[in-house]
Amino acid sequence: MWDERYGSPEWAYGTAPNVYFRDKLSPMVPGKILFPAEGEGRNAAFAASRGWTVEAFDISVEGKNKADRLAADIGRRITYVVADAAEVLYRPASIDVIVFCYTHFPTAVRATLFPKLAEALRPGGYVILECFGKRQIAYQTSYGSGGPKDVDFLFDLEEIRNLFPNYEIVELLEGEVALAEGKYHQGQAWVCRFFARKPL
Repeated sequence: MWDERYGSPEWAYGTAPNVYFRDKLSPMVPGKILFPAEGEGRNAAFAASRGWTVEAFDISVEGKNKADRLAADIGRRITYVVADAAEVLYRPASIDVIVFCYTHFPTAVRATLFPKLAEALRPGGYVILECFGKRQIAYQTSYGSGGPKDVDFLFDLEEIRNLFPNYEIVELLEGEVALAEGKYHQGQAWVCRFFARKPL
């Protein structure tokens, strides 16, 4: 499904970075950043353009191809692995920032995957997350703004807290936003946002 979507000449979610991610990352001093399920690479390419060392993975070969093109267009390189989420492995405490941008897995998978990825985050490192909240199911019908059709793939704030226990929460909220991210993220949507620091 993802190779079919990303294999189209158009960019499914645009080439500009997610606004929430962009605003949180911009003031930070560049280091190493990880993008799980990165798709076509819009956020990875933005980070690379700002001097970050980028690691990314996704199950889609077509997604990687587009991400590599975006990076090449700005004269940057990203390390992008094509792999199933269950297979990826990163060295503990080797990443400065992890970005979960519309990284939707069922709750049972998230319960093991997100903590595993968080082990790669150094103490004092940051998590930036924007994903669809559970109320997005109604927004799909009303606005057609995208997201999984199964509520089990969607988030609520308590689930996010539980995925990152004891983190210093800078921001945790949910609410309505107007998306303008390519063909598949357009219109009013209900999202969760999380910005937090891993305990020292």
